[in-house]
Amino acid sequence: MLLKNFYPQSKLVAKITPIDKPSFPAFDAHNHLGEDFGGGWDQKSLPQLLDLLDQACIVRYVDLDGGWGETLLNAHLEHFKQPAPERFLIFGGVDWSRWQEKGNAFPEWAAGRLRTQKERGAEGLKIWKGLGLHVKDHTGQLVDVDDIRLSPIWETAGELGLPVIIHVADPVAFFDPIDETNERWEELGNHPDWAFNSPPFPPFLHIVEGLASLVTRHAHTTFIGAHVGCYAENLGWVGALLDRCPNFHVDISARLGELGRQPYTARRFFLRYADRILFGSDMGPYPEAYRAIYRFLETDDEYFNYNAAPIPMQGRWYIHGLYLPKDVLEKVYIRNAERILLNHG
Repeated sequence: MLLKNFYPQSKLVAKITPIDKPSFPAFDAHNHLGEDFGGGWDQKSLPQLLDLLDQACIVRYVDLDGGWGETLLNAHLEHFKQPAPERFLIFGGVDWSRWQEKGNAFPEWAAGRLRTQKERGAEGLKIWKGLGLHVKDHTGQLVDVDDIRLSPIWETAGELGLPVIIHVADPVAFFDPIDETNERWEELGNHPDWAFNSPPFPPFLHIVEGLASLVTRHAHTTFIGAHVGCYAENLGWVGALLDRCPNFHVDISARLGELGRQPYTARRFFLRYADRILFGSDMGPYPEAYRAIYRFLETDDEYFNYNAAPIPMQGRWYIHGLYLPKDVLEKVYIRNAERILLNHG
């Protein structure tokens, strides 16, 4: 029998606690509305989109797909922000492809574009994982996450009061050899372009240490480390960075599989950093995905699947609920995001 045909059925008798609605209205600080990640929504489908968010009790939704081009940003602002201004926040980005053309002037040019994006209505900056893995300067050299030349971008974000959601590394196993010891072997087999073996790519720790250096250097800029600070497998490392840098926060998007397999450590993490953690899905605006997160955060259910597929998509393991107290849930669901994302300049 091939592994792809193996669908083991657990015989564990365990409590099941469906959670259709969260204990508090939720502010999704990390999601998408574009074709690639969010389902490809537009103005015509806005009523359906709002209905889905209502079903899941999502009162605000951060769309990270505003991009950097004026056409794309304007489209997302027109389609979502203008008709439902209290419901959506649209984030812009950096067009790294222009470095070749702009040369040494690129960082200042990109900082200027950030100012323009804010003037047009962008409420934050999204840095995609190309930085540190693919982005090259005008000489063809790979650019480190903490490259000092990029300081104008981060300083401008701080000056404008725009939070920076930054994603610079995928799961650690994506950087390991794809062999019988790799816990994400099956996933990487289905998505070979997700593998970042070192070499030729930089080592995982080089990238996340660059993130730590970046956050430390720009203390007046608000950074949100996507996917539990890009290192959900090591909450001790993430916690140490949170301790050192008051300007650093994390979202929990797309990391139930990692958090839920270390429930004792994860619960301690949530309790200690209750003011620094933002709710997020990264799975599109779909109620079934949200309900899995609600169950994880609110119940003490054991050994359950964290997504709708028969086999968990981020590793062949199940997760356990954290059963967080109400005061922590309120901060994670909505209060932290309101404080960090709505109080920008």
